[in-house]
Amino acid sequence: MKKIFLYSAISILLLSCSKDFTNLAPISQRSVSTSYQTLADFTVAVNGAYDGLQLNGTYGRIYLLMNEMRSDNMSNGAGASGLSASLEDIDKFREITTATEISNCWADSYKGIARCNIILGTIDASSIDAAIKNQFKGESLFIRSLLYYNLAVLFGNIPLQLTDIASPSSMTVNQVPATEIYKQIIADLVKAETLLPASYSGANIGRVTSGAVDALLGKICLTSGDKSNAATYLKKVVSSQKYALVSDYSKLWGVANENGVESIFEVQFKTGGQGEGSGYLEYFASILGRSGGVGGGNSNMDITADMRTAYPTGDLRYSKSLYKNSILPDTSYVKKYLGIQSTAFDGDNNWVVLRYADVLLMLAEALGEGAESYTYINAVRARAGLPAIDSSSPGAFATKLLAERRVEFAFENQRWQDLLRFGVAKTVMAQHLGIAEGTVRLLYPIPQKEIDVSSGKIVQNPGF
Repeated sequence: MKKIFLYSAISILLLSCSKDFTNLAPISQRSVSTSYQTLADFTVAVNGAYDGLQLNGTYGRIYLLMNEMRSDNMSNGAGASGLSASLEDIDKFREITTATEISNCWADSYKGIARCNIILGTIDASSIDAAIKNQFKGESLFIRSLLYYNLAVLFGNIPLQLTDIASPSSMTVNQVPATEIYKQIIADLVKAETLLPASYSGANIGRVTSGAVDALLGKICLTSGDKSNAATYLKKVVSSQKYALVSDYSKLWGVANENGVESIFEVQFKTGGQGEGSGYLEYFASILGRSGGVGGGNSNMDITADMRTAYPTGDLRYSKSLYKNSILPDTSYVKKYLGIQSTAFDGDNNWVVLRYADVLLMLAEALGEGAESYTYINAVRARAGLPAIDSSSPGAFATKLLAERRVEFAFENQRWQDLLRFGVAKTVMAQHLGIAEGTVRLLYPIPQKEIDVSSGKIVQNPGF
């Protein structure tokens, strides 16, 4: 856990979030029963739950390796030997059950879930204001659901833990299929939606809103095959009129544009040498960073040739998303995460988890081919300077939509999940890597050490 800063002043800060909330972490080294009672206690605890999304094993780094680098958008840029061998294995579907990245992803995701469980298990007994109590519960339910969603996509059959664990000996391991995880987090998010405001102001901008809940509900319903309910939740986001597409695609990126009108939920980061900064500049544009790319075992990711050729002619997103040096190809880099930082891995760049363009394209996916769906798709294309398409345009609807999603959300951790959801991961990745479809793994292995300590209660995924 990160060091607690200015604990005595937390009661003054109250619900302050935005960039400042990332300086706070949960109470540690104290018993749960005595630590979580006052508004100050729960303020720190909830900020600690948000901090769980910053961890190295979650959106801090490893979700990017296990999603974006896994896909045909990016590749391991650190070589295939030494510290980078395990990264190359992830990139080429050769990962092993003891890989550090996989273990860290599992551990940090469940660490964030545990923080949420403590809040949800203790807050009802507290005497804090009912409105704030509801907000804290809603935020915790959303964060826990987001972490479980990532775990279910990556690992499939995982333990479902919804209460605080007093001690390892009291833990009951309940490994369930991903379908059960989705069912649980949909129920949790439906509850959270009623507890959260539609928007915030001032320092609270950046906290979870009811719109963020509905957007995530839409994504999870699509993932679980429920297009009807997905459309219902996504239309709620559209009808709220709280969000809009920015007119210039480049205005989505950079510190000055964070938490803007198109943003629905971002993981907040804050530079300043306190361990709260992001490393996205090093990961996506290492030639401009301060670490030399692989410093400290952190790998840069390279843009694939497939990705560079995926943009249609005239697509304005190309020049606003990546830089390609035609003379020195190794100087290619992603432009979305450029920024100024005083030390390596200490950027001010947030990570955008959900934005309005995603809602529009997911809504088109949920509705299926038709005039309304093309209206949403063409709104996104118009910003990119591209002509409208319709049912008479070449290609199947799903193929056209997946191609649109690829260039709109390039380098944003969407591609691997899209390939899985559209049912084409094996075909696309086999062609991309020149390997047999049977060698393309749709799930990661459960870390071997988790199986070893479970006394046979956790079963490994097939093929490992």
